[in-house]
Amino acid sequence: MRILVISDTHIPDRYDKLPAAILKEFKKADLVLHAGDFTSVEFYQELKSMKPLKAVLGNLDSPELRNFIKDKESFTLQKYKIGIMHGWGRAEGVLDLVKKSFDNTYNLVIFGHTHQPLIEKIGKTTYLNPGSLTDKIFASVNSYAVVEINRTLKAEIFKI
Repeated sequence: MRILVISDTHIPDRYDKLPAAILKEFKKADLVLHAGDFTSVEFYQELKSMKPLKAVLGNLDSPELRNFIKDKESFTLQKYKIGIMHGWGRAEGVLDLVKKSFDNTYNLVIFGHTHQPLIEKIGKTTYLNPGSLTDKIFASVNSYAVVEINRTLKAEIFKI
């Protein structure tokens, strides 16, 4: 299973549409995970029409999105327990907040908010922030992640 992981797209507030570079990844993905800050219901619905989508609310998402998605999600894919949340507050404290929000039974925890890509394994849990696909306000690069689930779970970050 190939999972495209994105966050902090901020469409249409800061960027008009998905970058062309990511469209090839959408075609190859079996599932898309979005860690918040769509900013519009229309963009959420556009993504949902493209591929199966699991997503959470970000701190800048429109209140309307609460009708479709929650602040935090947990689910299992194959044998792997996965959690998603956006995060909030100062960038330096987001990983600690995420760690406190999910116990150590998770294999993969995805978050956003900082716009800075990160993969960090602590115990059996891999913490993954794909960075921002479109916005460089807090980071020098745009990025996304791909998670491959076969016999193992492997996460990799790609810069655009």
